[in-house]
Amino acid sequence: MLEIPGKACGPCSFCCKVLEIEELTKTAGDLCEHCAQSGGCSVYATRPQVCRDYHCDWKEDRGLSVQFRPDRVGTLLMDDPDSDEYHAVCDPEKPFSWRNPLIFKHLVSLAKEGRVVVAKAGLRSWRIFADGRSQESA
Repeated sequence: MLEIPGKACGPCSFCCKVLEIEELTKTAGDLCEHCAQSGGCSVYATRPQVCRDYHCDWKEDRGLSVQFRPDRVGTLLMDDPDSDEYHAVCDPEKPFSWRNPLIFKHLVSLAKEGRVVVAKAGLRSWRIFADGRSQESA
């Protein structure tokens, strides 16, 4: 995929914190031990396949402005690789970041298009519906 000007990771390493990476025994909310202080991955060339397969929606979607950068809004936007769901992944320390009006409007618009939209924070998750309701999963 071609990079979109102005959409480089730069200092953002939010994915290195909020995603669970079983291959590295890294839990959601803990910064990956391989995350470099200046940003980026210290084992990039040998990183696990799950990290290679990850796609940040903010970097790949021209429709998401710079305001949507994950570390700025506290929410990582992504297609779930194991289902047809769209996920808003938040830091477990700030589980309701997906309620940021900018993010929530985006999530509801996707639900209106027929997508299954789920906000996640650690082990907690919420389904977002087209009418703006949300329901926490048991």
